[in-house]
Amino acid sequence: MANPSVKIKVAVLGASGYAGLELVRLLSRHPGAELTAVTSREWAGKPFSEVFPALARICDLPFMAPDPEAIAAAAEVVFTSVPHQTAMAVVPRLLARDCRVVDLSADFRFKDAVVYEKWYQAHSAKDLLAEAVYGLPEIHGYAVSRARLVGNPGCYPTCVVLGLAPLVQNKLVCLDSLIADCKSGVSGAGRQAGLATQYCEVNEGFKAYKVAEHRHNPEMEQELSLLAGEPVQITFSPHLVPMSRGILGTLYARLVKPMTEVEILNFYQNFYEGQPFIRLLPKGSLPNTINVRGSNYCDIGVKVDAERGRVIVVSAIDNLHRGAAGQAVHNFNLMMGFPETTGLDLVPLIP
Repeated sequence: MANPSVKIKVAVLGASGYAGLELVRLLSRHPGAELTAVTSREWAGKPFSEVFPALARICDLPFMAPDPEAIAAAAEVVFTSVPHQTAMAVVPRLLARDCRVVDLSADFRFKDAVVYEKWYQAHSAKDLLAEAVYGLPEIHGYAVSRARLVGNPGCYPTCVVLGLAPLVQNKLVCLDSLIADCKSGVSGAGRQAGLATQYCEVNEGFKAYKVAEHRHNPEMEQELSLLAGEPVQITFSPHLVPMSRGILGTLYARLVKPMTEVEILNFYQNFYEGQPFIRLLPKGSLPNTINVRGSNYCDIGVKVDAERGRVIVVSAIDNLHRGAAGQAVHNFNLMMGFPETTGLDLVPLIP
């Protein structure tokens, strides 16, 4: 257990994106963390609170240039909230300076470099993939607690894997029948300006994108295969909806044998017993993204279509919180010996 009177010095590399901003917001109120450095190429030298007035008197640190050596000198734990490929260039330098790292890019989520390179680009730090721990706390919490490098999961895989894990591990469903139909808010595309995410392009619209070719698909399959103990494939269809944040996953699978919703919920309760951020909804209730907004919760509901022999699971998270920054802080808590809920005991933003 960490000493609550001694704060851990932390830094956010890439603090001006949506996930980085959320990290600063959470770490600034974390009782066991002292935020000592924030970086941005664009805003280097300017106070954080000048660029983002919402955090005035909360974080007034000046932005630093993203120099790994300077960051390592200022912090014990570094959150790398930078683009894919950028992370793999800086993380080895941080580890060499004895920093522990929670990486929010995809660079250290995969065990197989071939899979990573098929979906992203060439990997320059393959030797670290075997060591990196996939940071889904409910699944890999013990390994996270002993790690010096955590690959923070993607937002869609967090929603999908948590929704399907009890079914897959207990072999309650046919593993060749998995379908994930997911909807995400626009902040999932990042803070960089682009035509596809401009207000007039998304308002009052609803569209599918990157169907059967999204880079989160192999990440889901990696984790579901580990849970099943055999190769698993899943059909994944992401959609963009005109809201700022949140993901709703509607997940379908064919049952191996007839089961009731109560029986299935019992498996979920046993699987997630003692997990503070999983909220299982009672029979007859299904999640709504508005009820997890601004929180680290994952709400899960189950419905059985008995006539067709299928189970339908609905899973809801806040993509910026549970799907990125909140999960990163959750991993930080496990790594440093804090109670899992430290700094994350936030009530969802009530509409």
